[in-house]
Amino acid sequence: MIAFEHGVRRKLLLGQFLWFALWVAITVTALFLHPDPSGHGTHTQLGLPPCPSVLVMGRPCPGCGLTTSWTATVHGDLGAAWRANPLGSLLYFGFTVSAFLSLYGFVRRARLDLSGKRFNQLAVALLVGYLAFGAYRFVTARDYSVGPMVVRGR
Repeated sequence: MIAFEHGVRRKLLLGQFLWFALWVAITVTALFLHPDPSGHGTHTQLGLPPCPSVLVMGRPCPGCGLTTSWTATVHGDLGAAWRANPLGSLLYFGFTVSAFLSLYGFVRRARLDLSGKRFNQLAVALLVGYLAFGAYRFVTARDYSVGPMVVRGR
């Protein structure tokens, strides 16, 4: 499912190095954040606005709680990570594995090849599952709050 093409010029592997660098940047940032106790909204510590889905409809989007989940995961609180977004820790661990595979490939001058049929099927299945989970949570979630304001579900 995962393969490496060896003997590739390092210049062509820059994307793999940048993927690892992105993982480092996100992980270091998460170390400096504090998971929001509400289970979502940690991203506002970075100066980003609250989720429009929560503001307008009082419902979480599929990504609501991911920053909180990733931050809690990095801090070792898997329970809080699960409550924030059950898929968050899984996505972070997948990101971590792919980042280190990319670094390995960069160091060994090997292109990480994820173009196989089985990998593509897995990626589509994960995307569909993620969106289905997001739709389910959007429909069933209640009492999502933004700051001091509480947005009540219907």
